[in-house]
Amino acid sequence: LQFTEEKLGQAEKTELDAHFENLLARADCTKNWTEKILRQTEVLLQPNPSARVEEFLYEKLDRKVPSRVTNGELLAQYMTEAANDFGPGTPYGKTLIKVGETQRRLGAAEREFIRSASISFLTPLRNFLEGDWRTISKERRILQNRRLDLDACKARLKKAKAAEAKAAVTP
Repeated sequence: LQFTEEKLGQAEKTELDAHFENLLARADCTKNWTEKILRQTEVLLQPNPSARVEEFLYEKLDRKVPSRVTNGELLAQYMTEAANDFGPGTPYGKTLIKVGETQRRLGAAEREFIRSASISFLTPLRNFLEGDWRTISKERRILQNRRLDLDACKARLKKAKAAEAKAAVTP
């Protein structure tokens, strides 16, 4: 009732401390930017949406995500196979082997980067959203409910005092 009356402008609302309001605004801003950064980093690390969904499901089911061959590693494999078909002694075959090996190392570096970024960067962001932010939200709801209770009590007290004053004036 108090919440509805406040929204309709029919009840007084106890204002929170300005510094505290600023902290709440900063917390909201932090949450929003953290979500955006997390999502975009996931897109950067895994551009394929279906693979991201698959990884998400594995994560939610607490199962290990199967290792995927990176595009660089796949290209390296194709180059090596092509080099073997053309003959490793031919100039084209030698070049394919050399470039294929470089692609394999690049693919391995990409895989390590994705693993490292996930552990070192994404995990703390997820921990904030799933842990700290949930706590902040819960405490905020509790504070809001307590404030509403306080304002409702203040309104009842004000009405009681007004009724008492009216009764004292009327003989």
